[in-house]
Amino acid sequence: MDSTESIRRQMVHEINFNPNEREALEMEYGQVWNTAEVSKDFEIKGFMAPFITVTRKSDGVEGVLQFQDRPRYYFGFSS
Repeated sequence: MDSTESIRRQMVHEINFNPNEREALEMEYGQVWNTAEVSKDFEIKGFMAPFITVTRKSDGVEGVLQFQDRPRYYFGFSS
Protein backbone atom coordinates (compact mmCIF):
# COMPACT_ATOMS: atom_id res chain seq x y z
CA MET A 1 0.00 0.00 0.00
CA ASP A 2 1.32 3.41 -1.00
CA SER A 3 0.42 5.98 1.65
CA THR A 4 1.27 8.83 -0.77
CA GLU A 5 -0.97 7.70 -3.63
CA SER A 6 -3.96 9.95 -2.94
CA ILE A 7 -1.76 13.01 -2.41
CA ARG A 8 0.22 12.28 -5.57
CA ARG A 9 -2.97 11.72 -7.60
CA GLN A 10 -4.23 15.12 -6.50
CA MET A 11 -0.90 16.73 -7.42
CA VAL A 12 -0.96 15.05 -10.86
CA HIS A 13 -4.47 16.40 -11.42
CA GLU A 14 -3.48 19.93 -10.36
CA ILE A 15 -0.29 19.97 -12.44
CA ASN A 16 -1.94 18.60 -15.57
CA PHE A 17 -5.31 20.37 -15.31
CA ASN A 18 -3.70 23.58 -16.52
CA PRO A 19 -0.15 22.69 -17.65
CA ASN A 20 2.38 25.48 -17.99
CA GLU A 21 4.65 26.33 -20.86
CA ARG A 22 8.38 26.18 -20.31
CA GLU A 23 8.79 29.91 -19.66
CA ALA A 24 6.23 29.91 -16.85
CA LEU A 25 7.80 26.85 -15.24
CA GLU A 26 11.25 28.47 -15.46
CA MET A 27 9.96 31.58 -13.71
CA GLU A 28 8.56 29.49 -10.86
CA TYR A 29 11.10 26.64 -10.55
CA GLY A 30 14.30 27.70 -12.30
CA GLN A 31 15.81 25.21 -14.71
CA VAL A 32 13.38 23.09 -16.73
CA TRP A 33 14.17 20.04 -18.86
CA ASN A 34 12.34 18.36 -21.73
CA THR A 35 12.65 14.59 -22.15
CA ALA A 36 15.87 14.68 -24.18
CA GLU A 37 17.48 17.20 -21.84
CA VAL A 38 16.59 15.33 -18.66
CA SER A 39 18.05 12.12 -20.11
CA LYS A 40 21.27 13.97 -20.94
CA ASP A 41 21.68 15.52 -17.45
CA PHE A 42 20.24 12.77 -15.21
CA GLU A 43 20.08 9.03 -14.80
CA ILE A 44 16.42 8.30 -14.13
CA LYS A 45 15.92 5.78 -11.30
CA GLY A 46 12.15 5.60 -10.89
CA PHE A 47 8.74 7.21 -11.43
CA MET A 48 5.93 7.88 -8.98
CA ALA A 49 3.90 10.54 -10.75
CA PRO A 50 4.28 13.47 -10.52
CA PHE A 51 7.84 12.74 -9.36
CA ILE A 52 10.90 10.99 -10.73
CA THR A 53 13.95 10.01 -8.75
CA VAL A 54 17.21 10.82 -10.48
CA THR A 55 20.97 10.94 -10.16
CA ARG A 56 22.61 14.01 -11.65
CA LYS A 57 25.31 12.81 -14.06
CA SER A 58 27.65 15.77 -13.53
CA ASP A 59 28.26 15.11 -9.82
CA GLY A 60 26.35 11.99 -8.75
CA VAL A 61 23.89 13.90 -6.55
CA GLU A 62 20.62 12.00 -6.08
CA GLY A 63 17.35 13.91 -6.07
CA VAL A 64 13.80 14.29 -7.26
CA LEU A 65 12.16 16.16 -10.13
CA GLN A 66 8.49 16.88 -10.71
CA PHE A 67 6.96 16.54 -14.16
CA GLN A 68 3.87 17.47 -16.11
CA ASP A 69 2.49 15.41 -19.00
CA ARG A 70 1.68 17.68 -21.94
CA PRO A 71 3.87 19.35 -22.78
CA ARG A 72 6.26 17.01 -20.91
CA TYR A 73 8.60 19.08 -18.79
CA TYR A 74 10.64 18.18 -15.72
CA PHE A 75 11.30 20.80 -13.06
CA GLY A 76 11.96 21.59 -9.43
CA PHE A 77 15.12 19.53 -8.84
CA SER A 78 15.57 18.84 -5.13
CA SER A 79 18.36 16.81 -3.58
